[in-house]
Amino acid sequence: MKIIILGAGRVGESVAESLVSEHNDITVVDTDTAKLAQLQERFDLRTLSGNAILPSVMRDAGAEDADMMIAVTALDETNLVACKLAQQLFNIPTRIARVRSSQFQEVPEITGEGGFEAQTVICPEQSVVDVIERLIEYPDALQVLEFGEGRVSLIAVRAEEGGPIVQHPIGEIRQQIPGIDLRIVAVFRNDRPLKVSGEMIIHAGDEVFCLASTQHIRKVVGELRRMDRPVRRIIIAGGGNIGLRLARRLGEDYNVKIIESVKGRCDYLATQLSASTLVLNGDGTDEDLLVDENVFDTDLFLALTDDDEDNIMSCLLAKRLGARRTLAVINRKSYAELMQGSAIDIAISPSHATIGELLRHVRRGDIVAVHSLRRGAAEALEIVAHGDAKDSRVVGKRIEDIGLPKGAMIGAIVRGLNGGTAAKNGAAPKVLIAHDDTVIESNDRVIVFIDNKRILPKVERLFQVDIGFV
Repeated sequence: MKIIILGAGRVGESVAESLVSEHNDITVVDTDTAKLAQLQERFDLRTLSGNAILPSVMRDAGAEDADMMIAVTALDETNLVACKLAQQLFNIPTRIARVRSSQFQEVPEITGEGGFEAQTVICPEQSVVDVIERLIEYPDALQVLEFGEGRVSLIAVRAEEGGPIVQHPIGEIRQQIPGIDLRIVAVFRNDRPLKVSGEMIIHAGDEVFCLASTQHIRKVVGELRRMDRPVRRIIIAGGGNIGLRLARRLGEDYNVKIIESVKGRCDYLATQLSASTLVLNGDGTDEDLLVDENVFDTDLFLALTDDDEDNIMSCLLAKRLGARRTLAVINRKSYAELMQGSAIDIAISPSHATIGELLRHVRRGDIVAVHSLRRGAAEALEIVAHGDAKDSRVVGKRIEDIGLPKGAMIGAIVRGLNGGTAAKNGAAPKVLIAHDDTVIESNDRVIVFIDNKRILPKVERLFQVDIGFV
């Protein structure tokens, strides 16, 4: 695909890195020549210095025959205007805009068709908030993803001594929780993927990815580690966009304290948050402040400032002072990989949290959702199976007969969401955990786990319908 990326900031760089690795034709536009030079030195892509909303600059970037434009500059206004020009002047088929202002997002008529013509609006800050909310709901998890409109969940858990299934073969897990069907789709040990089989023994420290109906996820987690008590007391360091959005969502249901270093921002936070949320003027790396606010009795400490180093240090300090669990927003990929699983239990990158929303527009086939896993090394896809046994490589076939490439696994199927026989008969959508003899039907939503992105083209081809299918 020929893709134009407007903006060479953190999100733009992350998007470019991900898309270049899949052999797309990428052009990045920005006014910062130094950033562009760094990108061109690191990746196989084209750069162009200039104002992204000038028609001449867009034309020079290749807008006349581009397949997609992704506008991720620092300004909402620039991104929206760029989408309008992309549609009106160049008819670029797919237009994606980063929009941070909630006021724009709340009025689709402004951003969408008839307005600025952005087909998809993304907000990294909101994506991070959504990720954190799911982790608060499942405090034992490293990552929680939903498929099939919330009916199926993929959860990543680090196995610990004391979990009933730890030091036992995977095949015994169904005996431990009878009546609950699940699929362990991947196990990483020392950051290396292992071949999953019923005889494989789960060790303490393994990173285990499980697929199951959302209603059964807690019981599945309980097999891999001792269940932590629910999160009740939360301290947020950083009252920026992410901290504010999260505190708004949590304020009524949790005991929340938010620490912000800028006095004026504290005053603003106090007007925007519920009376039950305590706003503190201070520094998240101030040991005396953390002690005074009983960090030792905190279930979850969140470092959400825009400074990676501050977030790392405040989490390390909070952990040393007794915080049960810590989470940091870390933009630098190398930092996130270094700190994940240390005194910092979870490291989240805003750009990484957003990348899945972009990737589904790049993938071939009818892709409902793409989730990036393990900081981009693996992916989970939700794909709609189309066609019939004559023109599809998957429909009407048992999973064991499909010929999935090594490293790919079908974990679950959601039937009845996209029409098909089940929907026509009036049956409610249902979740099927995949087994070798499971037969895929037309319009099934198939959830595929891929532990290596290099095999993605093979998986995409499997789900593509022959050209004669209408």
